[in-house]
Amino acid sequence: MKSQESFENRLRDNLPKYLRKIKNTENGTELHSMVLSLVEKPLLSIVLEETGGNQTEAAHLLGMNRNTLRRKITDYKLKISK
Repeated sequence: MKSQESFENRLRDNLPKYLRKIKNTENGTELHSMVLSLVEKPLLSIVLEETGGNQTEAAHLLGMNRNTLRRKITDYKLKISK
């Protein structure tokens, strides 16, 4: 898929620059969590918008359990429009 390749290319282009900046921090970072939340929050939001707020349909499209989706909606404080 072209969009997947484009996303991966952007990640490969930009992530090393960021890593060089944070590499020497004393406390380290939560890079994995940060990157996942940067991607996951808008992903969930967009899928929920496209499904008209139907959490069952959104969970199915995302390939996750509906309860997991609900927890993530709460964690990210997403607003659901119906």
